[in-house]
Amino acid sequence: MKRNITLPILPATATHLVLPEQLAQQAADAVRELLAEAAAANTTRSYATALRYWAGWHQARYGVELVLPASEAVVIQFLVDHIQRKNKTGLVSELPPSLDQALVAAGLKAKVGPLKLSTVVQRVAVLSTAHKLKRLANPCELPSVRLLLSRARRAAVKRGERANKKTAITRAELEAMLATCDDSLEGLRDRALLCFGFASGGRRRSEIAAADMRDLRKVGDDGYIYRLEYSKTQQAGATADSTPDKPILGRSAEALAAWLKAAGIEDGAIFRRIWKNRVGPALLPGSVATIVKRRARLAGLEGDFGAHSLRSGFVTEAGKQGVSLPAVMAMTEHRSVASVIGYFQAGSAEENPAGRLLK
Repeated sequence: MKRNITLPILPATATHLVLPEQLAQQAADAVRELLAEAAAANTTRSYATALRYWAGWHQARYGVELVLPASEAVVIQFLVDHIQRKNKTGLVSELPPSLDQALVAAGLKAKVGPLKLSTVVQRVAVLSTAHKLKRLANPCELPSVRLLLSRARRAAVKRGERANKKTAITRAELEAMLATCDDSLEGLRDRALLCFGFASGGRRRSEIAAADMRDLRKVGDDGYIYRLEYSKTQQAGATADSTPDKPILGRSAEALAAWLKAAGIEDGAIFRRIWKNRVGPALLPGSVATIVKRRARLAGLEGDFGAHSLRSGFVTEAGKQGVSLPAVMAMTEHRSVASVIGYFQAGSAEENPAGRLLK
């Protein structure tokens, strides 16, 4: 059933503002095009969420539906409404409290208060992509908008704000987590999952949950090759410039073989739920994150761990051990050096001989 959500009237608005359940037609078309381009479920949701937020904010701010192309003034107003700046009273923004509360009531925000700068940047990027897909003049690429975002990032860094990254699970943390896994079905599964996720190149939680026996083949006496036909960065499937075959060798292969044998898995999903010592259907991506967090907690590790910790930890550990960056990226399927280099450099810095001159 369709329903309309009424937002409170801002002082400058003379009529009631109604947030339509559907986006304005052009925005809705942009969503469909974005969905066709971005097949990954998480990306799809984030694009749709961003455009719905734009539509709701625009309706409340101006009393009319969002129509593309948006103007430069609209994008700048969005930025000053959502980006905090420092003045004599502290950190402030231009988003009226009544509008802020209305957006929460409409389900477009989780809570009252400022959005993270990374969220604001992502929402501007989504609006920019919508304009590009429709081949419209793009206000998000105007010098005024780019300069404002650049200065906002710089100001945030000067205030001491840092990106919230998950704690990397390098070899030391992984060993501690594996030590918590016993020989029960749950222990065998979790050991195999952790080893698979790390050893195959730091797989994302969605990729671990989607791992299927049809893509796994035995090699030699003690190894497997897992063919990653689809990933977030390889959304159309394996292509000539990808390296879809990921090795699962040594201890990781032994852990995987033990789990498959104990669970009696010969086809279908590799990693599954366990119900009262019975093997159930495939794990959900969220369950993968829960398993990683639980094993880190049982190991007594301190930090903010999640499924992405395996991915960042793989890159960091590779840097520590002097593995070349191209070899690492062939395993992780990263297409951008910029997105992987931070973790890689953090690992390699520990082994830099120039840092040991006083030893």
